[in-house]
Amino acid sequence: MIHHLLSLTGKLFGKGKLSILQYHQVLSQPDPLMRGLITADNFEWHMKLISRYFTPLSLSSAIDLLQKNALPANAICVTFDDGYQNNLSVALPILEKYNIPATIFIATGFSEGNTMWNDKVYHLFRDASRASLLLNGQDVELGDYDQRRQLLKELIEQLKYLPIETRNSELKKIYDENQIEPQKDLMLSPEEIAALAAKGIEIGAHTVNHPILAVLDEDQQFEEIAQCKRQLESWAGKPVLHFAYPNGIPDQDFTETTVNIVRNLGFKSAVATRKGVSTRESCIFKLHRFTPWDKTPLRFHLRLVQNQAY
Repeated sequence: MIHHLLSLTGKLFGKGKLSILQYHQVLSQPDPLMRGLITADNFEWHMKLISRYFTPLSLSSAIDLLQKNALPANAICVTFDDGYQNNLSVALPILEKYNIPATIFIATGFSEGNTMWNDKVYHLFRDASRASLLLNGQDVELGDYDQRRQLLKELIEQLKYLPIETRNSELKKIYDENQIEPQKDLMLSPEEIAALAAKGIEIGAHTVNHPILAVLDEDQQFEEIAQCKRQLESWAGKPVLHFAYPNGIPDQDFTETTVNIVRNLGFKSAVATRKGVSTRESCIFKLHRFTPWDKTPLRFHLRLVQNQAY
């Protein structure tokens, strides 16, 4: 009954408004170190609720209808960032079960055996048998998972806005000093990207190396975005029409220079990371997108309706 009322509220106040959900990984089992990542069980009831009370659309269809002022009530898109292998192995069967389209934004520099820098940070703290870690020349006690999460959060903040090569060299130094083997096979391969595209999943671009674009000069930004688009179109065998800004906070992680590059490269839309919905008046290259963290169906549904009014 409550879900039905929430759905009616969304239809009443959500006309002409597009909600876009942002996911990353979908884990088969919970990870004690990464509690914020959604598991298959939770993702399934997310999709079940969306299929029942909302109108799931592909991003391309949604953009077309948005510009024509013809969006159906409770329109919603499902998107994933980065290009994790479990988008194929775990999320896709659930999406297919509920007939929900999706877009996966892929950072191509990690699609041929490499690992994203933030996952390299997480991996440093995952081994429960490791009691300490050498960081900046200091032997740091790792403690329980709460302490590990705090330490990795601090390390990520230290590394996030560094130039790509500096960030990579800093991580390599930590791995070498601690004699830790890197993780493998976390990301989608070119063959798996092609398989997803063949199944109707939209493939979007997310740069090559996942940098904070605002810290790069214009030429570097162009190459990160253009090369990603070229690689994905080669692998998927289809045009790549949509882009996601890494990290995605407007004016902090990308600028109007970035927006102009994306527009001039022929993308049809780009998504940012900020709450709220997009309307016909929204900038098509700064579409709103958010992650609902709620742990129960009622709170999740309420969050989606609140987002429509944000």
